[in-house]
Parts: sequence; structure tokens; C-alpha cells
Amino acid sequence: MLDIRIEKTKTPKELPGAENPLKFGTIFTDHMFLMNYETGKGWHDARIEPYKPISLEPSAMVFHYGQEMFEGLKAYKAEDGRVLLFRPDKNIERANKTNRRICIPEIPEEDFLQALQAVVKIDEAWIPCKPGTSLYIRPFVIATDPFLGVRPSDTYLFMIILSPVGAYYPEGLNPVKIWIEDEYVRAVKGGIGEAKTGGNYVASLRSQVKAHEEGYSQVLWIDGVERKYIEEVGAMNIFFKINGTIVTPKLNGSILPGVTRDSVISLSKSWGLPVEERKISIDEIFEAHKNGSLEEVFGTGTAAVISPVGQLRWEDHIMKVQDGGIGEFSQKFYDTITGIQLGKLEDQFNWTIEVE
Repeated sequence: MLDIRIEKTKTPKELPGAENPLKFGTIFTDHMFLMNYETGKGWHDARIEPYKPISLEPSAMVFHYGQEMFEGLKAYKAEDGRVLLFRPDKNIERANKTNRRICIPEIPEEDFLQALQAVVKIDEAWIPCKPGTSLYIRPFVIATDPFLGVRPSDTYLFMIILSPVGAYYPEGLNPVKIWIEDEYVRAVKGGIGEAKTGGNYVASLRSQVKAHEEGYSQVLWIDGVERKYIEEVGAMNIFFKINGTIVTPKLNGSILPGVTRDSVISLSKSWGLPVEERKISIDEIFEAHKNGSLEEVFGTGTAAVISPVGQLRWEDHIMKVQDGGIGEFSQKFYDTITGIQLGKLEDQFNWTIEVE
């Protein structure tokens, strides 16, 4: 068990007013968690301090070789006052999988969970209660060795910062428009596509800028080898409802194993809804749209939860889904997952953990 040293802020910030809509990832709470690592000493000096800038050497390895991991999860305030985390065990598991892939020392699961609970408890007052809002939690690890040379660092800094947030997309739950990328690729099997690390995301920015210029919210990636199989959206996994069956790309080493993705698959099975994890070609999606069997498309992710897709653009083809509206199951998945997150629905899967 961690012995967490706590230093509370002497100058607390003003909490955001309920009358102002929260933009995603722009406001940060009063405190942050930090813990250091050193080869031969392990993880040590766990502490919670006031949120403030950190000091690093210009030669810190994270700046030059990109050795860093990050995660994202949320805390919710239930109507009865309980503070709930949604499936933090899955985020911790994925964080350590990323750590192994990029040679960062793993963080003991019980220590990780204790750190999450401790910093959320300190800043519990920052959890917004307005519908569609939550407290976003960003754990991350950076390499801190002041060294110019390609090797794993010997020192690291683990931090957790918190941000009260509204909807990830300006559209909220309204359907978004997705650009299907056919020029650039994001990742290939054997690379870092399944790791949650910054380099995995910076590869998507060029296409994202292009999509935004064309009026699209996000980019849907095609595989980097055969250039025909659907992979994932820049900030979400993707699902299609085709002839009554929920279909999503099979995890293949270049797709991030999303926590919300796993939740949707579990819910589908519990409802008796056919669900398939398999290869899906863009030609299959185009043909399904053409013959009317493409019934719904939606993205899943911690930030957006469920994001219905109202339009797909592939080359010169515009595929409108559900007449641009929200599908029945997109709405049902959103209502069920957020209902569990907020403690309004029975948590038959034991997905939530109460912060005490």
C-alpha cells in the first residue's frame, strides 16, 4: 500500500459555474498525483500536490524519443452522493500493457488504483453533476532521464491530473460525420497501434486536420497493409449494425483495445444481440449501405462514451446513416452505459468502483 504524502493547495481555484458549458480538457482541478521511478529503487515518493507546472531538463528523454504512456477514464457523481469510477481495472491493465510495449516499468495495480482514488477524493468537489458531464482522469508516465541516446530511460515520473468535462464532440450525442482516410496510415501490426502512447496519436493529426477542413469530426482509419480493412477512428473504436448484427473490427495488434468497446460487446451478448469481432472491409460497408443493410454506425470511447455516426465519406462516396439521426441501439448503449456509470442502473457486471 502506498504511503501518499498530501500537500493541499492554499489557493483553491474557483469551481466552474454550472451555467457555463464545460469544454473538454480545458480546465484542471486543484491537485495532482505524482510518483517517481528509479532503476534499482522502483516506484517511490507517492504524493499529491497542488496542480502546477513541472520542471524537466531540456534533455529529458520523453522530449526526444517519445517514451510516454497515457490513459483516460472518468469519475461520476451518483444521485445519492457516491463517487464512482467506471472499470478502472481495465484502464490499469491497458496502461501496464502499454508500459511493457514501450519499456516503462509496470505500476502495481493496487498502487495505481489507490492513487486514482486518492486524488479523485481530494478533488471530489470538482466532479460536475450536470447531465453529460464527468470528471476526466488522465494518468500518464514520462521518461525523465537527461540523456541523448536511444535506450529506455532509468527514471520516470507517473502523474494523474483531473479535468471536469462536458461532451468530447461539440455535437454531443448528435451524430457526427466521419472521414474515411485513404491516403495516410496510422499503424500496422507489430507497431504501437494497440498502445496508448502519444506517438500513436500524432500520426493521426495530418488526416484529422484535413477532415476538419472538409467539415468532418474525425477520421476512420483503414489498415496499413492491404489498405481495405476498417480499423478504428482517431479517438474511438467503431461499430456497425448490419442486418441486425453488431460488427466491430477484431483486435489485430494495431487497434486500441477500448474499455467502452469491451463494454458494448458485453452488453450485446447479455441482451442476446448477435455480435461479431472480425475483419470488415470498406467495400463491405459500402455495399451494406448501398443495399440498405447498414442500419447503424457508432463510435465508442471513454471521452465520448457512444458517438452515433450520421455520415461516412469514402473517396467520392457519401454514405448517410439512419437519415443522419441516432439509431435505436446507439441510444440504448449510451443510456445503459451512462446509467451504470452514474449509479442509476443496476451494475450487473460489477463495473463501477466507489471512491471512499
